Amino acid sequence: MRDFKKYYIISAKSDEIYNALTQAHTATLWTGCEALIVAQVNGEFSLWEDSIVGQFLELEPHFKIVQEWYFGEDNPTPSIVTIKLHPHKKGTSVEISHKDIPTEAFEDIVEGWDDTFMASLIDFYEED
Repeated sequence: MRDFKKYYIISAKSDEIYNALTQAHTATLWTGCEALIVAQVNGEFSLWEDSIVGQFLELEPHFKIVQEWYFGEDNPTPSIVTIKLHPHKKGTSVEISHKDIPTEAFEDIVEGWDDTFMASLIDFYEED
């Protein structure tokens, strides 16, 4: 298992980013695929046609989201994603901490964070 941590700057307010990560309608807009989200503790979510699935463990509106991502029965250790939103002079600093990523999936997951997940979210707000 491996861990990943990185900061990204998005030119949007933290409440906008929080909503984009917790509201199905907004997530559908920035991902380009139908998103399913039940934003409550133990509520499940699915993004990019089930490419990312899991459940919410903790929600602190406009500040913090903690999720468990599912990697199948072959990986019984929960993979935990913590997203923290910090004020930044250019908008919001998004802190991603992803723990217990299966080693064989690590490179793909990191690439997914950079090139798909965060790139899509950044592009969504830069187009406004």
